Amino acid sequence: MKLLVTGGAGFIGSAVVRLAVARGYDVVNLDALTYAACLDNVASVADSATYAFEHVDICDRPALGRVFSTHKPDAVMHLAAESHVDRSIDGPGDFIETNITGTYNMLEAARAYWVAQGKPSGFRFHHISTDEVFGSLPADPSVKFTEDTPYDPRSPYSASKASSDHLVRAWAETYGLPVLLTNCSNNYGPFHFPEKLVPVIILNALAGKPLPIYGDGSNVRDWLYVEDHADALLTVLETAALNRSYNIGGENERTNLELVQTLCAILDDLRPRASGRYADQITFVTDRPGHDARYAIDPSRIREELGWRPSVTVEEGLRKTVQWYLDNEDWWRALQERQGVGQRLGVNA
Repeated sequence: MKLLVTGGAGFIGSAVVRLAVARGYDVVNLDALTYAACLDNVASVADSATYAFEHVDICDRPALGRVFSTHKPDAVMHLAAESHVDRSIDGPGDFIETNITGTYNMLEAARAYWVAQGKPSGFRFHHISTDEVFGSLPADPSVKFTEDTPYDPRSPYSASKASSDHLVRAWAETYGLPVLLTNCSNNYGPFHFPEKLVPVIILNALAGKPLPIYGDGSNVRDWLYVEDHADALLTVLETAALNRSYNIGGENERTNLELVQTLCAILDDLRPRASGRYADQITFVTDRPGHDARYAIDPSRIREELGWRPSVTVEEGLRKTVQWYLDNEDWWRALQERQGVGQRLGVNA
């Protein structure tokens, strides 16, 4: 099977590309190489005979048509997106253009190709989205997002992703395009671009800088190791029923403060400070505008229908992640020079 993976030089996309190549898929990686992308993320598979790269923007409809006609994929895994909530607060336009217009272009290119190929029954357009489209949950641990939770996005980022989800469903209903849709919880792990919480905490800790936590640190997220997520996405692609949606979670709810304290303890063990503990660097900062209180996923559907569960706890995954950053300083040093990295964003609402 040949996969067209959009955003395959990004964080989650590159994990999908690496795993898919390892499992014997032919993979075409389509990426515009914007600020958060890095071809070093897929360097381990770049020389594979089953890997190809296309430097293309998903907003470039003619280029997408060329990619489809040239490579003739059997399935699309659409991950290309602007994804940082703080950046969406400062500059929502890029999120509207990429996440909504770009997804529209992908759907139209895929539909044209699918029709031209005679509407093959095995073709799939797998759209990868976020649990943030569902809004914010109360503190009650019995309340979680399901696939039937009404959408209630609260940020420009989540609103743009909700819009893209609705487009995918509309193309399935109106045009019969065979689709799959997944919504995931917060990812972390190797190759995570150093503007998100986990890498920010690791790298600030190592640099002796403050470890910023929004508000009082009580916001709750469900944490999903990125390599587990890639495995789940391929499981959905390979085994899910047509036009089905799945919520993918890590079954690891933690407050932001608990998560940072865990990272500090791991760093204390793996790379001790000369004196004191990394938790001494924790600093509470002004909260993000409209910061959702809690996300949590009920993973019953993917567990019961597809037999998938995450392979690591958040403590195990964070230890693997910290060790990866300790072992790969050349990778993250280069990215720290990119625009906006290391700056507080999302305060101009």
